[in-house]
Amino acid sequence: MPPLLFHLYPKPSSSLSTLFLFPSSFSLSALRLRSSSESPASLACLVSSRTGVSVVVSMDSTSPDLALSVDSVANDLKNQNLRSDDGNDRKRLGLNLEDLNWDHSFVRELPGDPRTDNMPREVLHACYTKVLPSAEVEGPQLVAWSESVSELLDLDPQEFERPDIPSLFSGASTMVGALPYAQCYGGHQFGMWAGQLGDGRAITLGEIINSRSERWELQLKGAGKTPYSRFADGLAVLRSSIREFLCSEAMHSLGIPTTRALCLVTTGKHVTRDMFYDGNPKEEPGAIVCRVAQSFLRFGSYQIHAIRGKEDLSIVRALADYAIRHHFPHIETMNRSESLSFSTGNEDHSVVDLTSNKYAAWAVEVAERTATLIASWQGVGFTHGVLNTDNMSILGLSIDYGPFGFLDAFDPSYTPNTTDLPGRRYCFANQPDIGLWNIGKFTSTLSTAQLIDDKEANYAMERYGTKFMDEYQAIMTKKLGLPKYNKQLISKLLNNMAVDKVDYTNFFRVLSNIKADPSIPEKELLVPLKVVLLDIGKERKEAWIIWVKSYIEELAASGISDEERKVKMDGVNPKYVLRNYLCQSAIDAAEIGDFGEVRRLLKLMERPYDEQPGMEKYARLPPAWAYRPGVGMLSCSS
Repeated sequence: MPPLLFHLYPKPSSSLSTLFLFPSSFSLSALRLRSSSESPASLACLVSSRTGVSVVVSMDSTSPDLALSVDSVANDLKNQNLRSDDGNDRKRLGLNLEDLNWDHSFVRELPGDPRTDNMPREVLHACYTKVLPSAEVEGPQLVAWSESVSELLDLDPQEFERPDIPSLFSGASTMVGALPYAQCYGGHQFGMWAGQLGDGRAITLGEIINSRSERWELQLKGAGKTPYSRFADGLAVLRSSIREFLCSEAMHSLGIPTTRALCLVTTGKHVTRDMFYDGNPKEEPGAIVCRVAQSFLRFGSYQIHAIRGKEDLSIVRALADYAIRHHFPHIETMNRSESLSFSTGNEDHSVVDLTSNKYAAWAVEVAERTATLIASWQGVGFTHGVLNTDNMSILGLSIDYGPFGFLDAFDPSYTPNTTDLPGRRYCFANQPDIGLWNIGKFTSTLSTAQLIDDKEANYAMERYGTKFMDEYQAIMTKKLGLPKYNKQLISKLLNNMAVDKVDYTNFFRVLSNIKADPSIPEKELLVPLKVVLLDIGKERKEAWIIWVKSYIEELAASGISDEERKVKMDGVNPKYVLRNYLCQSAIDAAEIGDFGEVRRLLKLMERPYDEQPGMEKYARLPPAWAYRPGVGMLSCSS
């Protein structure tokens, strides 16, 4: 494995010269009843109206006449004209939940666990275990839902007016067509192999294929124990679920690849958590978030089988074939005419031909997607907080929002994870290097399964480095509105920001107010930045004046008007990011039954680059209370 490439930020003790390289009236749901006395053949049909009236008809699947009768009623109801309460026809904008086009390729095409119980255990020779949601539910409530994600699934927004939505998305009842399972995977946690991990509290319902032939997996996080829960309860609290729900959607609106979130429901039950591992557990409201992604496959999905070796090596190949077939289909259609042969850059001038080995081409694409993802994180000041290999998506998506955090005061050593404090392995500055380290573990897995050779593995890592630097430099060039990348100018800026603890998001937003006019008097140079350059002394003010002068020179040479440059810069520098204190305000209100702030934040974060007059308070610096424990920093399992 080549050496780590990135030394992007100075350690706290470094000198300032260090360079920086980063959702009709009737609706029908067939539900599987969950109880300890349930017969495997027992089904129920729930017909619910918008007024909340419901009829449950139990039936034994061995009675064809009854089954036919219920099916007939179901079809009649589904074919009725949908009318609103005033009797007028209501135009449907999408599908009912019962009409979603389910597919289960993961279960159909890959080896599964012969057992279907949720007893924690080691699961061998399998990619998944079929398991039903089991979280206790009592009066669940819908907290919020994402209209844009419902559109991805072709789901009619009116569906979220249904009284049975909280029951369906809390896992208390299973949607028609779903085939729930938990995935098996392993991973390196904080650099050490942790063995079998898997979906310990997430249960995938299956895959939806939309009208555009896109495949989307639906997953309930916090839905109960699975064989992969180890010593945990398989549940999630409202606090962490709100954070995941909001950040999934906020990251999407920022233009960053991410898993999505369809909806968030409370379970009506409490969950015990020791947030700080200090021996003071407390009860918190339970919740479940419905996550959506084209795939939840991780690096660890492959690692677990390669580590086990022998017959499990064939599972690595099967999983790779599955991923390429469904998520990287262009790789299977490559041919030599595309001339995808590259020099490795080694002394022997060896060449890697990606058209001769689809697994090598796949490894390179995974590496490049990962590089692009992490570069985009660095651009908006996002710190994931727990970049273990089980939290690395093969699609290059931001996944598993635990102790994440956006930078407030610029601090390259910032980590939002209390577990990470001693060594800060996953701090903001280290993310590019950790991405490379994780790619090294992924390619090593493919090498162990004899899918790629060492030369191809090294090339994938080389491509990660090149792609990261290309993407990062392009992002930073756009953030500053420069005509071309200027390493010295950008490095000096980041050093200044680190020294003076300048707010990362707000600084880049107001930077677009600087005019490309070299004749501006020196005493006026910092006026556009006065709202972000707080409490700086004379010496630091001089350092900033020197930088602004150099910056204006670059801008003046570009020939771009101030107005045009401001529009472009404001289009890449968000005014609003999901700061931890904003999440905490929404959490505090939600925990006493007020979901309004969650919904406001969801709406606000849909347009992070717009000014949104009247919402300026959401762009303010964190208040003093935001620095109390539990607001800015969380543990891995929170």
